[in-house]
Amino acid sequence: MPELPIIAALPALRAALASNARVVLEAPPGAGKTTVVPLELLAASWRNPDDKILVLEPRQLAVRGAAARLAQLLGEPVGRTIGYRVRLDSKVSQETRVEVITEGILTRMIQDDPALEGVAAVVFDEFHERSLNADLGLALALDAQAVLRPDLRILIMSATLEAQRLGQWLPAPVVSSAGFLFPIDTHYLDPRRASSLPNKPNERLAELVPAQVRAALNTHAEGDILVFLPGVGDLQRSAGKLTDALADTVDLHLLHGELPLETQDAALRPARAGRRKVILATSIAETSLTIEGVRVVIDGGFARVPRFVPRTGFTTLETVPVARAAADQRRGRAGRLAPGTCYRLWTEAEHHNLPAHRPPEIHTADLSSLVLELALWGATEPTGLRWLDVPPVAAFAQARELLLRLGALANETKVTPHGRQLAALGLPPRLGHLVVRGQELGYGAAAGALAALLAERDLLRWASPTDTRPMLPDLRLRLEALESGRPPLPGLALHHATLQRVRDVARNLQARQRQAPAAAGYSAAQAPVGLLTALAYPDRLAQRETHDRLRLVTGQRVSLNTTDVDPQAEFFAVAHLAGTAAAPRATLAAPLGKDELELAFADQITTTDEVGYDVAAQRVSGRRVRRLGALLLSEAVIGQPDPALVSQALGTYLQEAGLSKLNWTAEARQLQQRLEFLHQQFPASEANPGEEWPTFNDKTLTRELTEWLGPHLTGLKTLADVQRLNLTEPLLARLPGGWNQRQVLDRLAPAALEVPSGSHIALDYSDPAAPVLAVKLQELFGLTETPTVAGGRVPLLLHLLSPGGRPAQVTRDLRSFWERGYFEVRKDLKGRYPRHPWPDKPMEHIPTKLTKKRLGQ
Repeated sequence: MPELPIIAALPALRAALASNARVVLEAPPGAGKTTVVPLELLAASWRNPDDKILVLEPRQLAVRGAAARLAQLLGEPVGRTIGYRVRLDSKVSQETRVEVITEGILTRMIQDDPALEGVAAVVFDEFHERSLNADLGLALALDAQAVLRPDLRILIMSATLEAQRLGQWLPAPVVSSAGFLFPIDTHYLDPRRASSLPNKPNERLAELVPAQVRAALNTHAEGDILVFLPGVGDLQRSAGKLTDALADTVDLHLLHGELPLETQDAALRPARAGRRKVILATSIAETSLTIEGVRVVIDGGFARVPRFVPRTGFTTLETVPVARAAADQRRGRAGRLAPGTCYRLWTEAEHHNLPAHRPPEIHTADLSSLVLELALWGATEPTGLRWLDVPPVAAFAQARELLLRLGALANETKVTPHGRQLAALGLPPRLGHLVVRGQELGYGAAAGALAALLAERDLLRWASPTDTRPMLPDLRLRLEALESGRPPLPGLALHHATLQRVRDVARNLQARQRQAPAAAGYSAAQAPVGLLTALAYPDRLAQRETHDRLRLVTGQRVSLNTTDVDPQAEFFAVAHLAGTAAAPRATLAAPLGKDELELAFADQITTTDEVGYDVAAQRVSGRRVRRLGALLLSEAVIGQPDPALVSQALGTYLQEAGLSKLNWTAEARQLQQRLEFLHQQFPASEANPGEEWPTFNDKTLTRELTEWLGPHLTGLKTLADVQRLNLTEPLLARLPGGWNQRQVLDRLAPAALEVPSGSHIALDYSDPAAPVLAVKLQELFGLTETPTVAGGRVPLLLHLLSPGGRPAQVTRDLRSFWERGYFEVRKDLKGRYPRHPWPDKPMEHIPTKLTKKRLGQ
């Protein structure tokens, strides 16, 4: 057993596991927990000699690496005491007692055998990565332990997780181990250099990484260099710039999860004598692995993470700044076996602004697989299990809705036989549905191949490494390449490792579906690729709107250059999306015919009469339409639409266009203002039930237009018809008190007032706080008190007019005007209007609208 820091913590770990079913082990990078702890558990007194220890790792590369190292320590080949199991590959035997597995394998094992018979302990290694599968596996294991297996040990090992929080939540004792790293000299990017770089991560890294690799090779005479980049595309761009720039003694390796095992192993093996390695890696190399020979780490500072948006149902990959905890993990790769150096391609100031930890995947992922697994487990809601972080409500509901649409659930909790088939395939539910339904339609081989293509990384690339154009989105090209093993078009090349992996997955799916492989089974010419894609993504059926834009069945718009897929097609099935939730773009799609769409989704197609207002014709028109969600399949004009729908369409248009489109005669506008005046003067609290004065302001009338005007639109079809409609009756109909309240209206807010001269003068209620009586002052001679409305509550604002009809005085106190203001007005106007009476005693004079001559004076 190697001398590692974890050795000192083993007595405390043994004691904790002897008396507790759950234990947390906190061990920093370099402690040796992955190498030492599984072998220590083999000798535990609480383990039956025939029982297994399951060790969970987050990645296949870590699974194989850990199994190989453990077997080496025992002096055995992998497959005897130490074995491993990953998707499509396993090395186990009847002698195997420590089985290293990927986290998703545990879910299948525990679903098949909830008691985990023959398993003594489950070890969650690198739990701080907080993958969705690890959280699900832990929730199921805790439930099985609580109900069926109280003797089952659960050990959670983590390098950076807040162990005390985890220990309190379980609850469980926390055992801590020291870590060990050789000194690491850390360098940050010069701020002046950073200010001149492009903002886009891929452009920034393409400029920085090759130069830093060359500088590091010149500065450090010994040791290999490990470079962290966010995605495979970044690896390939940097490799293209380095291939011809490295010395003959330097080997360049790529390291990511899609590579063949032998290629990954070559990157991990020590360099040959006299040679050095440069390893361009994704975050796959952050944890669980010790890559012998690495003395220098160059960290690009970014990671590629999936982001699921429940509002749209889209999952897109985003390039985001690395978290500080992950950056520390990456840095530690340089000091595992000797003193090292880390170059961080960001400034020290930027480092302090990085997030402390990356969010758990359960907060950002599509939860459809998790929801299906919980339904199989019998958990009706996620709250029925224990979670360190509970699945988000919106994403959980979105996933359940998808499973109902796919037929995997019969209701919110019951799994259908079809759903059990999907879970057994080990694919995301969408792709499992594609495989099962595709076989039922007679396209099993093509469906399996397509599912494999969609589950893996794109197998196509541009032949030129400097070509940065988006890859052609046509899915049919991938199936052609998969069948022939050759690039489908000039200028394209294949990722041969991905090609082989896709073929392996496809063959495995065919075998599990009990279908004999067919040589031409992948042929795009013989398989309806668009239809098969639509089976997996029924919510991404799309219709062309323009040459570069599609409308999805959900109504969402996505960009796609349709000439890159099929310039004649009207309908498409979209598989993969990129960009942002606000501006998504289709990166994988296939055309499908209208007849295919109508046949496959016949039960979802609706036929409705759509009646709407045609602004150009200024009238209501109707059409009978057939739709699949937001996709328009056909339409025909309706000669005589339903009158109720016509009225509704008119009302909707008027509500959107505004009250100005209505026939607002002076009488109608004054009526509206009188009613609003009474609403403000007589609050609802003062009224008897059914006698309230509702508001009549423009905002309310617009909002409720279809309610008060709708019944009066029956039989009307055009805007001209509407503009002949008298609004008086529709407005009065809003009064809850009926005819009696209308009479009260005339008493409290009369339309006109009879003045002493005998004239009936219309009142102006445009300002509900100050109704106006505008009248020639001679017509009020003899009137001493200001007239009122609202039952005496509100004195009228008198606009006293000259004989010429111009305002001479404004007042609410008529008596005061006669006593003082009148004489100033008379002095000013008598000379201009000598024919009209200007008496010395206006309060005693006969009111008149006539001149003195006509009065006989």
